[in-house]
Amino acid sequence: MNDLNGKKILVAVSNRGVEQDELTVPLERLRAAGAKVTVAAPKPGEIETLVGDWEPGDRVPVDTTLADVDDTGFDLLLLPGGTLNADALRLDEDAQRLAKAFTASSRPVASICHGPWLLVETGLTRGKTLTSYLSIKTDVENSGGAWKDEEVFRCDAAGWILITSRNPGDLDAFTAAIEAELAA
Repeated sequence: MNDLNGKKILVAVSNRGVEQDELTVPLERLRAAGAKVTVAAPKPGEIETLVGDWEPGDRVPVDTTLADVDDTGFDLLLLPGGTLNADALRLDEDAQRLAKAFTASSRPVASICHGPWLLVETGLTRGKTLTSYLSIKTDVENSGGAWKDEEVFRCDAAGWILITSRNPGDLDAFTAAIEAELAA
């Protein structure tokens, strides 16, 4: 495990529909490694996670709203998946603003499963190579990105780092890649 003391991670999610493990596993592991992880959603309160996009999962407290986030103090943006979460988040103007701010300032973004939909929506996949849940492969390619079927993929094209994974089965590799990026 890498020492991430002093590193700050912003997790952007919607208030309902994030895939439980894609939020809770990185949250727990990155905090255990010493990172300060802030969870931001459109509304204050809690996030209702789902398991397999269907079954109710854990509730996770919201630390701040997407509208109130000042992104300048964060080292990495984390975008978990979950179909409902990713579909809502890609249309959220504050989430779009944050994704563009991170990439414009060459800070890394890590996204898993359906999470890259926000990057597709904002045009940030153009020129990038990434992986995701298979069902959004066509969206990635139509937005100018290249898609790979790999457990975790790190792309440094276009002046910023993008770390992506396919699904909850890739969480060990995904979280390890985030830790390695921040520890470098």
